[in-house]
Amino acid sequence: MSRSEEQRLIGRAKRGNADAFRALVLRYKDRLFAFIWRMVRNHHEAEDIAQATFVKAYEALDTYSDQYAFSTWLFTIAYRLCLNHLRKRRAYTGDLDFSRIARKESDAPQTVANTEEARRLRNLIWTAVDKLKPPQKSSVLLFYREGKSCEEIGHVLNIPTVTVKSHLHRARAKLRTALSGELMDDWMAVRFFGDSQSA
Repeated sequence: MSRSEEQRLIGRAKRGNADAFRALVLRYKDRLFAFIWRMVRNHHEAEDIAQATFVKAYEALDTYSDQYAFSTWLFTIAYRLCLNHLRKRRAYTGDLDFSRIARKESDAPQTVANTEEARRLRNLIWTAVDKLKPPQKSSVLLFYREGKSCEEIGHVLNIPTVTVKSHLHRARAKLRTALSGELMDDWMAVRFFGDSQSA
């Protein structure tokens, strides 16, 4: 779906067309759920937050501006709901419940992605990502998994672009330290920690 087609759907949804909004939900529900699940690491809680995100989006649809991508606006709502949820969880448990994250196989060249070593290294990397604080973790997820720019991530997290870049820099430094004892080939190092994407 092109940006113009999506904007037409949004326009129809703003005028009360339920089918148009349903089409937007179908377009983004999987990506949104994946992001939320990686933040809260609980399937039931992620489903509740995803549903709440779309409810809030529907209620606030008139406030959406096409200055940013619709997905950026949705992730902004989802991120704030995740933060609220994690704060409540921390109040109950005294800690955040972060577990392992696995990167999609399709994100890597097929010849490397299917090797046991590549899977092991990816698991090590995303286990280390789990230990980052929520803003750093979200910055990494949105930058590497969603392909969001630093400016877009700043909008989602409600922080300046320069702070996003700082989060990414610090996150990469922490990941390098956490994985310093592991053998990582050049491909993996460039893929996850290189400067091929401007940050």
